[in-house]
Amino acid sequence: MPVFSPYAERLSALPVERHEVEVRGGGTAYWVYGPDDAATTLIAVHGFRGEHHGLEPVLAYLPDVRVIAPDLPGFGETPPLPDRTHDLDEYAAWLTEFAAQVAPGAVILGHSFGSIVTSAAVAGGLATPKLILINPIGAPALEGPKGLMTRLAVFYYAMGARLPEKLGTALLRSRIIVRVASVTMAKTSDPVLRRFIHDQHDTYFSRFADRDVLKDAFVASVSHDVTEFAPRIPVPTLLVAAQKDDITPIEAERRLATLFADATLVEIADVGHLIHYETPAEAAAAIRQFL
Repeated sequence: MPVFSPYAERLSALPVERHEVEVRGGGTAYWVYGPDDAATTLIAVHGFRGEHHGLEPVLAYLPDVRVIAPDLPGFGETPPLPDRTHDLDEYAAWLTEFAAQVAPGAVILGHSFGSIVTSAAVAGGLATPKLILINPIGAPALEGPKGLMTRLAVFYYAMGARLPEKLGTALLRSRIIVRVASVTMAKTSDPVLRRFIHDQHDTYFSRFADRDVLKDAFVASVSHDVTEFAPRIPVPTLLVAAQKDDITPIEAERRLATLFADATLVEIADVGHLIHYETPAEAAAAIRQFL
């Protein structure tokens, strides 16, 4: 039975087109939302284990912005890059080349793991007038308030990589594990919204190509954070942070904002690491003001 989306009506009014482009020897699938003649173009990079659909609720509140949303290599409809390790350097290089081909000079946006990828790319020379980070990973994952949970996740992904392939892949795609993660991250008490969030994770959280690319991306996600790159980012940067984020506490986000040359921090109350699902209107309002 289809699960009701609180954002379906707004999304249905957005024009969207699917495209593909070759980047670093592999095909990248991406979607273009909004008007072709928009004054601003954004490239939006999703988080770990997600794909482009995850950011759609935010895009629904930015109907006059042209947004290009790719699936990261190895996730969704983008296959892994051939003969490459999917570490942070590779993802940053992929994003830099993708932007140069598809929308040079676009504003760059990243959510969660996407905040690390985009920050690394911009610090490494990706040209953009502005950078937007939603739920930025602003501290080492193992030091956050859910450090124990992160260590359990490290064990989980290690087991998924070491078990026989069929068994390991089944573990990594386990609906029980996906649901536990979804319940842990969701802060809303709205039953309709919670049902939507869980359905999104059930539908899209296991659309990774194989366990090798998932392992590489996970290692990248817990081995780096935005603090490594913030001092080398020269462009105005917006941080949209959650006051109940279990992955990066708000105190760490406040410290992170001081590391940039020019940063604006917007805090959203009563939400955790799922700003894009639970408070997309507030995130979009912050983005609109920043742009």
